[in-house]
Amino acid sequence: MFTIIDTPFTGLKIIEPFVHGDERGYFFEVWKKSFFEDAGLSCSFVQDNESRSTFGVVRGLHWQAAPYAQTKLLRAVAGTILDVVVDLRQTEATFGKHFVAELSGENHRQFYIPKGFAHGFAVLSKCAVVNYKVDAPWVREAERCLRFDDPALGIDLPIPVADRILSPKDSQGMSWKELLEKQEGFH
Repeated sequence: MFTIIDTPFTGLKIIEPFVHGDERGYFFEVWKKSFFEDAGLSCSFVQDNESRSTFGVVRGLHWQAAPYAQTKLLRAVAGTILDVVVDLRQTEATFGKHFVAELSGENHRQFYIPKGFAHGFAVLSKCAVVNYKVDAPWVREAERCLRFDDPALGIDLPIPVADRILSPKDSQGMSWKELLEKQEGFH
């Protein structure tokens, strides 16, 4: 059983699983095809990915340009992350706006991210393990990256700038202005 929490963004959902816990630990269903389909979140996942990162790591904001866009179901297995998306769907009122969700191994929340969003996260705990399902494989030529720290996006990360760890790819991502000028990679 799951609880679906709507966000102000069309299709973007927070999923809270029902966690069965006792003195032995806990159990919960991460994904159940029939429930997701009944909730209108139909998706055929083709791949599971997992990353482990230390405090201060910032990944993203990534997406794949159409026709290789991906829907993701993401969760923090251990640790805590601040998950961030930016709406790249030009037909939506939320185009260019961002949404954040705190995901942790403790709250078991999941983030259902439909096609059309740039996505990234920042690690708030000493370490975090993040797992996510995708409905399309990664295609190098379709990958895009937007800088999370572009002032035009207004994303506030609670990690001091001196403690942020980025890959070269992420530190050289496009600005929002560059993305608008290129008019490429939107959905």
